[in-house]
Amino acid sequence: MSDLVIGVDPRAYGFDPERLARVAPHFDAYVNDGRLAGWLATVARGGDLVWKGSGGYRDRERELPVIDDTIWRIYSMTKPITCVAAMMLYEEGLFDLNDPVAKWIPSFNETRVFVGGTSVKPITEPITEPLRVHHLLSHTSGLTYGFQYVHPVDAIYRAKGYDFGYAKGADLAQAVDDWASAPLLFQPGSHWNYSVSIDVLGRLIELWSGQRLDDFFR
Repeated sequence: MSDLVIGVDPRAYGFDPERLARVAPHFDAYVNDGRLAGWLATVARGGDLVWKGSGGYRDRERELPVIDDTIWRIYSMTKPITCVAAMMLYEEGLFDLNDPVAKWIPSFNETRVFVGGTSVKPITEPITEPLRVHHLLSHTSGLTYGFQYVHPVDAIYRAKGYDFGYAKGADLAQAVDDWASAPLLFQPGSHWNYSVSIDVLGRLIELWSGQRLDDFFR
């Protein structure tokens, strides 16, 4: 276990100790009513830890309490990590933000844009603005998620096996090719939509670096 040690006065860093004291009861209420198993939070400024708190369990069934080095699922917070990884390679000159994604993933050469119809019989048009790397970084690619249940293209993703996870047996490369075969919601850069854009960026990282994404993260 690693101990997070507070050795400073929060007031010297612009924090009100009385307000910081409200944080723990707030999150403990979520534990007490069953909405959270456990929590851990820290507040830092200028590289110095000024407050920390925790509560609940890292393993509720075994009643093991949260500790400083509890391992958490971070879900979509992997997105900013992936973006930082991409920008590390950008600094090495391995790609340009305006590069078309199809330069690296040829399956996107055939991608079209949804303009009407249904998920079973979509009406599409050609891409007029190439899907570029910066569109992935800003969620303006026109890609989507199957679990959003908002647009007919969401249903197309689900029909391909992509709801809350990947299609059975699909790795990242296969998933990206499958998404490229579905129409985009809109012309790249014209709107914003939360999507698998960062997954596609992860595939690009594999191609730029020559490593599996999980190995590159290490």
